[in-house]
Parts: sequence; structure tokens; C-alpha cells
Amino acid sequence: MKIRIDRFLCHMGIGSRSEIKKFLKTCRVKLNGKLEKNSNTQVDIEKDEVWFDDEIVIYNEFTYLMLNKPKDYISATFDPKLPTVLDLLEFPYSNMELFPVGRLDIDTTGFLILTNDGKFSYNVTNPKKKVNKKYFVTLRNEITKEQKEKLESGIYFEKEDFTTESAKVEEISKRKIYLTISEGKFHQVKRMMEYVGNEVVELKRISIGNLNLDEELKLGGYREITNSELEKIFR
Repeated sequence: MKIRIDRFLCHMGIGSRSEIKKFLKTCRVKLNGKLEKNSNTQVDIEKDEVWFDDEIVIYNEFTYLMLNKPKDYISATFDPKLPTVLDLLEFPYSNMELFPVGRLDIDTTGFLILTNDGKFSYNVTNPKKKVNKKYFVTLRNEITKEQKEKLESGIYFEKEDFTTESAKVEEISKRKIYLTISEGKFHQVKRMMEYVGNEVVELKRISIGNLNLDEELKLGGYREITNSELEKIFR
């Protein structure tokens, strides 16, 4: 597959089309070891080597990032008042037009995927695909047997006329649980706990599908997801 070199570099977050033209003219781009100045030059993405500022640029059609979301950032691409999860990204990812897959509340931390693959995002967030999301939940009050049974049997949300799939509750201590759900309704975990007469104090998503959040990622940290890890999400 061949594409124009300016499109190649733009897609990989090096800059806008106009910026790429300037980079080419100022001798910052090499193609197969030689300086390239023509933005119309075709690049074979499987055979050719493109370098920017003496660093090779590997072309990927799609990018997938694992982010350990901190509090006080919203899961959106833009907000006029609040910082978004995209504000955590540095070059070149900050230029790639990535977006969050689903959402985590502003005060919820943990595993959030950022990508530019719309089909992938749909498959992860569509309840019919039944991709589980697992949360570490700290509760205001001790969880009771009755609350656990209600959570596992499904909760009815009158506003959406919707009943959740059976959740999985794993008790760590009286006020700490793992909660696994397959949907992602607005404030779902908090609303589920409120329905059964309890309250969420802290909420952290720790896995999506069978892929766990990398424990080495600090809050606000991120890294690319490998192909084998992507497979785990839908396994």
C-alpha cells in the first residue's frame, strides 16, 4: 500500500499537513536514507523507511493506548472548562486525533483505552458484545448478603427502562469489592450501589475483557497496547 509522505507523517501525529510541508522543506524528513522535500512523494508503508529528526517513524493504521486515568480529567476529546484525558498525552500521540473508548467519570480512576479505531471502540462498548469491565470499588457501608444478591440478579434503571446483566461481585473485605459488569451506562456502578442502599467512595477500573491494567503505569501514565493484548479484550 502506498500513500503520500505528508499523509503518512500526518497520520502518525508528526504534525498537520501544513506543518509537514515545512518539515520537508527544512530537511527534517528522510525517505530510505535520503532527504525528502516533496510532499507528494509516495511511500510504500511495507517497504520504505521514513525518518523524522533522525528517528524512524513506523506506520500503524490504528493506535491503541492503555491509560491509567487519574481523577479530575473527563473522558472526552474536548471541554471548554475541564481538562480531558487527551491533555495527558505528549507528542506524537497528542497529534493523532485519538478518542476515549467509552468513558470513566471525572472522579473515577483506572483503565481507559484511547484509539482512533471506531470499529474497535464500537465492539468494546456495545453491550451486545458482552466485553466485561471489572472495577475495584470502595464502599461507604459494609456490603450485605442481600445487596450482593441484588447486584448479581440485575438492577432495573427506570429512566432508561433497562435492566443490567447479572454482575459478578467478589468480596475483598466488608467495604471493598470487585464488581464486574458488561455494560457501561451513565454512572452505572454508582447507580447500582445506590439502588441497593450503599454508596461508592472510590472507584477504579482494573480490566477490560481479559486485559488487566498494567500495574506499572502510574496515574496519568500510558503506553501502547500490543496485538496479543488486544486479542485478550475479546477472548
